[in-house]
Amino acid sequence: MDAMAPESIPVNSRLAIPFSEVALQFSRSSGPGGQHAHKNETRVVALFDVEASATLSDAQKRRLETRVGPVVRAVAQDERSQMRNRELALERLGIALREGLRVERKRRPTRPTAGSQERRLEAKRRRAQAKRLRRPPAGT
Repeated sequence: MDAMAPESIPVNSRLAIPFSEVALQFSRSSGPGGQHAHKNETRVVALFDVEASATLSDAQKRRLETRVGPVVRAVAQDERSQMRNRELALERLGIALREGLRVERKRRPTRPTAGSQERRLEAKRRRAQAKRLRRPPAGT
């Protein structure tokens, strides 16, 4: 998967979760597929226990628990092959972890540009003019 470590799930450039921290569950897939789907366990659920992880720092654990929950779960039942579904589930788990760990940048407040202020005021003038024209004449 990645040059970082072949037996791990890449989360970002500095973090990879070892497979030993991920639990895989297999079950029969739902939907079409005929006898193959009814006899083989091709559905894969990848589970990652945030609190039990030795790879994550305490701050990362807290961030994941508040955003995703105590257990991160990824399911794949798209393909007929258990191996391919396993790859998809692990890939989705990595994406979920990446999204959960992403630090949102704080918005730096900026002032409106001169052009945007002028456009806003011009729109207000046009609207006021349209409403003024709807009024009955003043002398009646």
